[in-house]
Amino acid sequence: MKNILLIRHGQSEWNKLNLFTGFKNIELSEQGIDEANKAGQNFKNLNIKFDIVFTSELKRAQDTAKIILKNLDQWDHLYGEGKIISDIKLNERDYGDLTGLNKKETADKFGEEQVHKWRRGYSDQPPNGESLEDVVRRVEIYFEESINPAIQSADNNNILIAAHGNSLRALLIVMSIYDSSNINSVELSTGVPIHVILENNKFIIKN
Repeated sequence: MKNILLIRHGQSEWNKLNLFTGFKNIELSEQGIDEANKAGQNFKNLNIKFDIVFTSELKRAQDTAKIILKNLDQWDHLYGEGKIISDIKLNERDYGDLTGLNKKETADKFGEEQVHKWRRGYSDQPPNGESLEDVVRRVEIYFEESINPAIQSADNNNILIAAHGNSLRALLIVMSIYDSSNINSVELSTGVPIHVILENNKFIIKN
């Protein structure tokens, strides 16, 4: 059985301010650091030694992975072996012109229905930004090129993926755990892992 732990980065400074973040490289807040430390401590209960780690190219995801692995005393080994791999295809969704805007103020300006479509619609693109469908396309490419081969390798039984709300939603679609019709039901809290297992060539969420 393969264990794939998906985790959204801890709270960032812009999460705290309720701003659209997207590709902007924002630091973890103090709460976000605490969330990552707590996740690391919770992983100890699973008694998992990670074989490979994937993150986005954004610091908040990378720092979350590093804090978790430091808690597990696994950072130095994995980093030294080149087993921590970052790629832009796992970045958060690009919110385009909404980046840096307050979510509530944006809803007041454009209407709650329109902003809800931009945030939760599958094919709706914010101005000059990406839809979730766009994110699925790039995540699927990276999954097929890099993540799935690593999962299938006999050398890797435990995989950590530290990324973002929308890139992880995209990954859950690519893994055929959810699809475009029900992905909106998925709420990914900062710093809270989802434990996916590969069993009989099928990805499922372990309860």
